[in-house]
Amino acid sequence: MKTMHRVATAFCAATLAAALLSLPQASFAASGSGQAQGENLAAQQAASRLKGKQFSNVKVSVDNGIATLTGTVELYQYKMDAEKKVGHAKAVTAVRNQIQVAGPTVPDQELKAKLSQQLTYDRVGFGHVFDAFTLGVQNGAVTIGGHAHNYFNRDSALVLVSTTPGVKDVIDDIQVDPVSGMDYRIRFAEEQAIYGYPTLNRYALDPARPIRISVQNGNVELYGVVDSQSDKDIAFLRANSVPGVFSVKNYLQVANQPTEKAK
Repeated sequence: MKTMHRVATAFCAATLAAALLSLPQASFAASGSGQAQGENLAAQQAASRLKGKQFSNVKVSVDNGIATLTGTVELYQYKMDAEKKVGHAKAVTAVRNQIQVAGPTVPDQELKAKLSQQLTYDRVGFGHVFDAFTLGVQNGAVTIGGHAHNYFNRDSALVLVSTTPGVKDVIDDIQVDPVSGMDYRIRFAEEQAIYGYPTLNRYALDPARPIRISVQNGNVELYGVVDSQSDKDIAFLRANSVPGVFSVKNYLQVANQPTEKAK
């Protein structure tokens, strides 16, 4: 009898241990299933934000709150729009943007020339003479730098580049000039001093050929292309004549002449 009792006790203990060991596994399985369901729901919610033909080839997956975007779009702007839209989805804490910009492939020199032409006429009448952008293009990746005198003009330039077919990536190196009452006054005083001078007035007539005036904390920089060394020198002298200016750097280029260092 004692032997049978021991066997029965051992059997019950083993059964109980097995039951206890199975509980965490069942709980883990249930938790894993719930997490997977939650991530599937998050992915569905994120994907629902990508409505429109431009996102038809974009896929979304979510892992631990991080949304990964894959697929292709036609314009770089669509890639950034997709990231912004998914970033606002519920349960998404971060976005990993692996979307490729398909679209046409445009030779770098051709793309740079097109972008330069477009930027030349962008924001005409909205202080565009106070902006001086630079462009670099390599394998469709565009680096836009230089100066913008406010965020409106910077954002407009970035949108223009991002929506141009052939642009595969955009690197924003634009410096927005400081907000300053003194600089604001100097900008307009410089505009009057330079464009008000008879031999320089013609540069105000064609929006594609302005003398660009950038001001940062009382320091003035001149950009653009002029017809002669005389025009470059006069612009420098006129810029220096404005009261309150600390320094003037002359980056103006003379047409059909090699690039010179700024004065």
